[in-house]
Amino acid sequence: MSTHAAPDSIPIDAVLHETFEWTPRAPEMFSRAEVQRQTGPYDATITAPIAGWHPLLSGVDSADVEDATRQLVGFDRHAQRTLGTGSPALGPMTAILLRTESASSSQIEQLTTSPKQLALAEIDEGDKANALTVIGNVRAMEAALQLADDISEKSILAMHRALLRHQAGLEHEAGRFRQEQVWIGGDNAGPRGARFIGPHHDRIRGAIVDLIAFIGRQDVSVLVQVAVAHAQFETIHPFVDGNGRTGRALAQSILRNTGLVGSTAVPISAGLLVDTERYFAALGAYRTGDAGPIIREFATASRIAATTGTVLVDDLVEQLEQSREQMKGIRADAAAWRVLPHLVGQPAVNTKYLMTRLGLGEMAALRALGALTEHEVLTETTGRGRNRVWQHRGILGVLDAYAAEIRRMSAR
Repeated sequence: MSTHAAPDSIPIDAVLHETFEWTPRAPEMFSRAEVQRQTGPYDATITAPIAGWHPLLSGVDSADVEDATRQLVGFDRHAQRTLGTGSPALGPMTAILLRTESASSSQIEQLTTSPKQLALAEIDEGDKANALTVIGNVRAMEAALQLADDISEKSILAMHRALLRHQAGLEHEAGRFRQEQVWIGGDNAGPRGARFIGPHHDRIRGAIVDLIAFIGRQDVSVLVQVAVAHAQFETIHPFVDGNGRTGRALAQSILRNTGLVGSTAVPISAGLLVDTERYFAALGAYRTGDAGPIIREFATASRIAATTGTVLVDDLVEQLEQSREQMKGIRADAAAWRVLPHLVGQPAVNTKYLMTRLGLGEMAALRALGALTEHEVLTETTGRGRNRVWQHRGILGVLDAYAAEIRRMSAR
């Protein structure tokens, strides 16, 4: 345990270190000074086991965690109440919340894109490289929810495979634990002097087994479990790339696995995005023996997620209701009504998307798009005769406003 813990700390075993020798690979790629600087011993991290850890929270921290948990549950119930559990818009609402969470998680890693570019990337339109990379994160989040019933080494690898399999240059690393040393900061030639040096790759599998055992426990507050499991995962750093994004996808998986939320995805990464320096500092404190900052960070992020997420759900539902009003006069059995709820989750569509997702024939899809355009629900944005794209500008406007609000909160 950390022996110099502050009074409000939540003690946890600090990481240890072991020494290895490093010689730069391909030294001809680096300057002579850099090669010399990166030749010699370095200290790799050894993660402390957490499977048997028992959190000691103060009354203040316990109340903080309970309040944040209550707000997350309230957000989930609000989404169900607002939409109705049988609503055809509930699935698309989960999809857009998941995409919003993915975008925020990616932005923490300096991968920025817009709701419009993400929606276009989903239908193979647009050419923004960041959007295509973020779509990989969407797939990882989807896998996290789909595999939440059984959080295991296999499911974690599946999340990572979904994340990286289409990321140029990293496809061969998708879904496999790293077989090399990794570090954050410092020189490209080697780990000496880096801000953080991950564990030696031979230690990864054992550390993941311990992590999964901790996730499987029933006697730890869910939000504490999510925060500590995430911090431990980031410390294990089991992949060559995509650790942060996979770790935040894992957080979604735990929330769903424990039953804390069930109907929607929770945009916790948006809460973390509000102060990324504090988030990274909390990860650093965790490694030195204090779980308090990362637990408090996740509690704060959960409240932000619940508050901003509720507004986002309500604003999207308002757009849905407004579109229904605009569609008065369209026959009740027309395909346009089937398309409408899907626009919440995919506000940019083409005929191929409607044919694939809804099983419509080409002519039925075109008639639906024509009706929605005529009633000013959709706008055709390409002006082309072929390969046309239609957008719901109201929904995209809501998503832009949500992203802008998170940016404003970050600037405070």
